[in-house]
Amino acid sequence: MSQRDVKQRIESVKNIRKITSAMQMVAAARLRRAEQRIAALRPYAGAIRRMTRQAADAAGGEVAGNPILHEHEKLETAAILLVTGDRGLAGAFNSQIIRAGLLAAAEYQAEGVKVSFYAVGRRGVSSLIFRKLDPAGRYVGFTDRPSYSDARNIAGELIAAYVDDDVDRVEVFYNGYVSPLTQEVRREVLLPLQQATVDQEIAIAEAESDGTEVHHALVEYEPDPAEILQRLIPDYIEISLYRALLESTASEHGARMTAMASASENAGEVIDDLTLEMNRARQAEITQEIMEVVAGAESLT
Repeated sequence: MSQRDVKQRIESVKNIRKITSAMQMVAAARLRRAEQRIAALRPYAGAIRRMTRQAADAAGGEVAGNPILHEHEKLETAAILLVTGDRGLAGAFNSQIIRAGLLAAAEYQAEGVKVSFYAVGRRGVSSLIFRKLDPAGRYVGFTDRPSYSDARNIAGELIAAYVDDDVDRVEVFYNGYVSPLTQEVRREVLLPLQQATVDQEIAIAEAESDGTEVHHALVEYEPDPAEILQRLIPDYIEISLYRALLESTASEHGARMTAMASASENAGEVIDDLTLEMNRARQAEITQEIMEVVAGAESLT
């Protein structure tokens, strides 16, 4: 490879490094905003969970009459919601969700249970279509900054499918945000929403609090607890989905920031290697010119 070719490759890699460095900074800025949104959501989510738990306790046997809380007698169809991103260049962020969802689907199918896919993000939708698994629900165009209305729309379709007996179980797969370097695949049952599930999440939420003892005041319900619970459950499901969307968004920005930092570092190593190669080529050309001059001088003597 000539010096000119090596120089062109060096310039090309430098341009790529500028792009990856810029993408890293953009992802870092968006990550900070995503972390702030998650922190702002936690008090509201905790309050909704506590209210749902308390209303379910007060409703007692009337809970069974709520179609959302009713667990279907037989599991025939399971809905799997994959929360991915609209864009790539984020390492294994999208692929690990798709892989986990397909593995769960294979387990269900081995037990004779049908699987209906739902997908958030263009990456998840396109991957399912490529595998000829046409998703029943497609939700794209908002993964960089999801809103509560997005979660409400998704929750509405899933609740309707469950109440209409189109599906008997709903699970969501998303990347839980741990740190910019770490995202973990989380698998959660969204429906049926039973009392035990609510209690478990409340216990987790209280364990993550500041450790102070929580006292629950005596509550009088107007109208009756069952009716209030019927209004709270959709909010509970929506807030659970919204939390998953925010966690996924923060994870995506963290994964992209890490991937772009790694790409920039690798680009620097490639530039160093190409520079060394160019210097060797230049040294070889100089050596060749010196040998030609010496040979010419010797021929004249």
